Amino acid sequence: MPSRAHDAVVQMLRGGDVFATSDGVLDVPKLRKNLEAMSATTAMPENTTVEPVVAAGVPAEWLSGPGADSSRVLLYLHGGGYILGSIATYRALAARIAAAAGIRALIIDYRLAPEHPFPAAIEDATAAYGFLLGHGFTPERVAMGGDSAGGGLAIATLIALREAGLPLPAAAVVLSPWTDLEGSGDSMRTCVDRDPIIGSKEGLLATAALYLNGVDPRMPTASPLYADLHGLPPIAIQVGTAERLLDDSIRIAQRIQEAGGAVELETFADLIHVFQAWAPHIPESLDAIDKLGSFLRRHL
Repeated sequence: MPSRAHDAVVQMLRGGDVFATSDGVLDVPKLRKNLEAMSATTAMPENTTVEPVVAAGVPAEWLSGPGADSSRVLLYLHGGGYILGSIATYRALAARIAAAAGIRALIIDYRLAPEHPFPAAIEDATAAYGFLLGHGFTPERVAMGGDSAGGGLAIATLIALREAGLPLPAAAVVLSPWTDLEGSGDSMRTCVDRDPIIGSKEGLLATAALYLNGVDPRMPTASPLYADLHGLPPIAIQVGTAERLLDDSIRIAQRIQEAGGAVELETFADLIHVFQAWAPHIPESLDAIDKLGSFLRRHL
């Protein structure tokens, strides 16, 4: 059973669809402003240092906790449906995951749709990875991470790197990844009254349309669920069972296994979309982040 703190967050979010539409149209500036405001009070881990940097043309920040191993890094890709979110909104989450692993994080502001549709986000993520390799990080000491759209983007970036013949990071951690931009999973229907973050399938598909800009939603680097998933590094997936993207995680974990890959899928009963972002306010978040840290320590 979820904690009281978790349930309090659910009640606060109830009726506040992140991708709400007006007459079927997304008011992107308003949605961005709302997400920034919602994330403004998120607490950073104590004594985290923040250093702005430009990573191969992509705005980014180094995040380092006390005693962090500067030779190992988590390249973090934030969520927001490819149209929302920023370093500012997900800085604390990235910092907490990196701190749990005892490493640094590099979080990037990849370009967003509709101003910069697919494949701009992929291009920026691969450029940032190239930045790390060019600055002395070996692939064995780099992990990819992300939540929601950023989780799907992390897997898509691994696919793009593999197709380009580049050495892959040692591991990936993804939280509630959006891997199917068609929205075909059963949980899109069964969790309709349980998910306070993604309130409507209509809004989610409108978001996908802005990102895709006419591209087939089954394009492998847009919807990794439909990709050839062989040869990927070990991946940890966390997802709550009260979210509409639950089946995006379950199905891609199955497909990775079928392709011979190593994947650890953990479902959290009755928890909401990217509940980890509410650390330290709800205890389930801290426990989940500790598990991600342990996974990264094993593989980096």
